[in-house]
Amino acid sequence: QVQLVESGGGLVQAGESLRLSCAASVSIVSILSMGWYRQAPGKQREMAAVITRGGSTNYEDSVKGRFTISRDNAKATMYLQMNNLKPEDTAVYYCNAMVAAGNHYWGQGTQVTVSS
Repeated sequence: QVQLVESGGGLVQAGESLRLSCAASVSIVSILSMGWYRQAPGKQREMAAVITRGGSTNYEDSVKGRFTISRDNAKATMYLQMNNLKPEDTAVYYCNAMVAAGNHYWGQGTQVTVSS
């Protein structure tokens, strides 16, 4: 069982930055991949950024160049640095950990609101 706790969300103005954190209850060294997903009102949850155990990253097109995902194995924590935020980034952001193929854990989510 893996518990994930997100933090760092909030209300900011367009162009500002936020850093989200996802603290895991277990070591993340062997976790296959971790990621940030987001869900805006009335929309389906979508992948924002993913990082593999080996450090490879993948980003949704609209966040490329603005968001940076990273993981600190020593702290069992994953981060999402979000710069130049836009109103369309407004969503609940969820932390995900895939410990094995098809075996996922989710955090409770943190709200990010970007005003224009």
